[in-house]
This record gives sequence, structure tokens and C-alpha cells, in this order.
Amino acid sequence: MEDYEVGYRPAQEGSCPRQGHPRRRDLLLNPRRRLIMGKIEKQIAALTTMSSAQLREECQRLIDGEPAAIPDHLIRRLVAYRLQERRYGGLPAAVLRELKRTPSAEGQQNRPTIEVRPGTRFVREWNGQTISVEALEEGFIWQDRPYASLSAIAREVTGAHWSGPRFFGLTNRG
Repeated sequence: MEDYEVGYRPAQEGSCPRQGHPRRRDLLLNPRRRLIMGKIEKQIAALTTMSSAQLREECQRLIDGEPAAIPDHLIRRLVAYRLQERRYGGLPAAVLRELKRTPSAEGQQNRPTIEVRPGTRFVREWNGQTISVEALEEGFIWQDRPYASLSAIAREVTGAHWSGPRFFGLTNRG
């Protein structure tokens, strides 16, 4: 068995509806009918017996840096993923591009900010009432009262939590 040490032999041409995935009968079984584990499976199985220090050392080796202060069960998953990634390859380029487009963990969002100049007037009709808000240097004014944000005004008008920019039509849905 040449290059296949991952616990199964390659499926024959046309034997599986999904290209490259073995059928259950193609898994290698020893005479006692147990699955023969390949090198990667053995490494992943060994993670469950490692101490916390051993896990962190293995993680540090695989990610080329100090692992974050996270629980052992998450480090096990990270190490298992890295082992599989090294053996089978990482995510496709299209998936990586899509992940880069999504908001980051720090809460920064990849959508343009709306710049509102002082003197800008927002007009919206709500339940037959015309709402007219004017932008100031620091905040907004509605019915001769100052507000810190459009969301505070939208909440006052509707009695429910609303995104102020959405309420006044400055952003699209979703």
C-alpha cells in the first residue's frame, strides 16, 4: 500500500458518489474486524491521553507560537485540526477569502462608516407622525432635545430597540 497510511485504501473508480471518499467496505479491516488506524488517526487518538503541559507543547510546536489561554479540550481540537491540515491540506482559497471578508473577533466590521455632517436633516414618517432630526457636531437634536445617537431617537419614537441608521434609512438590511 503505497502512500495511503490513513486507514483506508483508495476507492475504485466510480465506487463512491463523492470523488475521493471511500465507501465503508473500502476501510481496511484486520482479521479481528477492527479498523486499522493510520498515523494521523493514532496521533489524534493520543491527544486524549496527553497532559495539559504536553498538549500545550504540541500546540506550540504546530502553531509556531504560544497557545492562547484556552481550555484543554479546545487545544485538543486545535492540535487535531492542525495535524489534519498538514496531512490533507488547508482550507480552499475561496473559503479563506470569505473568512477575511467577515467581521473580525475584535468587533471591527468590514462595512463603510456613515459620515454625517452637522446640519444634515433626517426625515422619517412613523405611525402618521413625521420625525425630523438634525445632526449636530456632537450628536443629534429632535423636538428641541439633544440625543447622543440616532438609535436613542429611534428607541424614543418606537418604544423598542432599533438601529438608528436603519430606522432612518441609512443602511440596507443584513
